[in-house]
Amino acid sequence: MKIKTRFAPSPTGNLHIGSIRTALYSWLFARHHNGKFILRIEDTDLKRSDILSLNSILNGLKWLGLDWDEGPYFQSNRLCRYKEVIKLMLNKGDAYVCICSSESLLKLRNKQIKEGIKPRYPGICRNLKINHLLNKNYVIRFKNPLYGKVIFDDNIRGKIIFDNTELDDFIIQRSNGMPTYNFCVVIDDADMNITHVIRGEDHINNTPRQINILQSLGLKIPIYAHLSMILDEERQKISKRKNAINILEYRKNGFLPEALLNYIIRLGWSHGNQEIFNKEEMIKLFNLKSISKSSSIINTKKLLWMNKYYINHLSLNYISDTLCEYMKKENINIKNGPDLISVIKLFSGRYYTLKDMTKSFQYFYEEFSTFDKRIREEYFITDNCLILEKFHKKIASLFCWNCENISIVINNIIIEMKVQKKIVNTLLRIAMTGSTSSPCISSVIYLIGQKKTLSRIQRVISYINNL
Repeated sequence: MKIKTRFAPSPTGNLHIGSIRTALYSWLFARHHNGKFILRIEDTDLKRSDILSLNSILNGLKWLGLDWDEGPYFQSNRLCRYKEVIKLMLNKGDAYVCICSSESLLKLRNKQIKEGIKPRYPGICRNLKINHLLNKNYVIRFKNPLYGKVIFDDNIRGKIIFDNTELDDFIIQRSNGMPTYNFCVVIDDADMNITHVIRGEDHINNTPRQINILQSLGLKIPIYAHLSMILDEERQKISKRKNAINILEYRKNGFLPEALLNYIIRLGWSHGNQEIFNKEEMIKLFNLKSISKSSSIINTKKLLWMNKYYINHLSLNYISDTLCEYMKKENINIKNGPDLISVIKLFSGRYYTLKDMTKSFQYFYEEFSTFDKRIREEYFITDNCLILEKFHKKIASLFCWNCENISIVINNIIIEMKVQKKIVNTLLRIAMTGSTSSPCISSVIYLIGQKKTLSRIQRVISYINNL
């Protein structure tokens, strides 16, 4: 059997971690078995579908490297196919026209709830021969079996059984002529030869309905695997229209795709105690049997730890190129400063995200003009101005520009002026970076360069003299 999986999101909200986990597991299962992975966009909900959500889906998958072999297919382009099958089902007697008004159905539903009965459509129009539909609002319902059970073996949860008496005659075509999710997905999966449907546990109740349609049409039933929920840090279910973070926000916040994929695969799947997996290992090791039935909870600290790990363990050239692109998007021109690899080496092991790195590296490539009030009050005093003036003079005459000579200049000032090393280093950090903390100050000064160093020292001298 040629394995074929699909990821079938609806473009009605943010593509979030839960959706990506479904896509990742489906993608990995197909890749592990040398099968195919299909992207299908379920956009029959015309009111809520939008281009921003579609772009989020496409760009998010591309960023994470989850490439698809077929598609993207759009359900909105397959309406003729759906109508063709619905017509066939009407002719066979497997579906029927329902003219019950929404008002009457609402009254019936309220009555059922009041009487403690499970709300369901009782089949009022099931056996009626309704003609002359002109000027009438109607839907089309599937004629669900009245007896028997729907039994399927979920690849994660085992055997699941539904009694057909618990299922009603659900709508397969709305009054506006649009087919519904539970119908479209069945026809799509059958037409596209999907062998394995990997999706969230919120679809378990849809599965018996879909199986009954497949059986009525004599179509092959795929193998199902339903994933447990992912909860946010407050242990609330993630909702793409409420509390879900768009997956592209993680890119904006400086996360690496490798780290995010590694983090997401561990939200419900494991391989012993191993924490770190590259994409090749994921493909080799992934299987449905190792997926947990328990809900997973998002842990931002764990994600940050993993992102830091990848920043420190991926190749320096890759991190440099990725950071370069990130800084460009933040309108920072790295041509205005030192080689980015040299800066990354200087700050090695310090940062969790590209965003943090960009913020810390900014002073190498852009000038700054403001200082914190505490810094001004504590450090911008006459005695310190003398230190800066001497440093400016010595640096200006420095012939060979390297870290060692810069350190010698700093140490000579400390000895000559009889000041504490901490005071001199802090003062130079403020002048060079605008902050009281940085890596080795001589290395920072070296990377900033002689011309910019002199300019920044002079600026602080002028600032103090004008107080």
